[in-house]
Amino acid sequence: MRVYYEDTDLSGITYHANYLRWFERARSDLVRMLEIDQRDAIERGLGAYAVSEVNLKYLRPAKLDDDVLIETTCTDLRAASCRMHQKAFRGDELLAEAHFRVGFVAPDGRPTRQPEEWRDAFTRFMEDNFE
Repeated sequence: MRVYYEDTDLSGITYHANYLRWFERARSDLVRMLEIDQRDAIERGLGAYAVSEVNLKYLRPAKLDDDVLIETTCTDLRAASCRMHQKAFRGDELLAEAHFRVGFVAPDGRPTRQPEEWRDAFTRFMEDNFE
């Protein structure tokens, strides 16, 4: 991610809520990388992912024009949810980190099992990151 003027407050420091946006984009990119078609699942009435918990810690501010790298790992996979750990870096410097619980919910908003092929994709992703 790049820190744009619109991401900052008057002092050129990234507004705190933008870290949540950046983490969301990184998770969306991960799902796309895993070839999970969320739009198709929504259109077919299967459900969608929704964040149910987040714990975000700010360590250092990102500033105007910084390049920020988001690192994402899946730390726990369940039938209807997964836990994700994300970190925002400027070079080697850790700026913020967050722990998320993301659940798969049916169109009525109730938790439901993730499609099996999606769980398989996350399992492979977890295995690749711990080898």
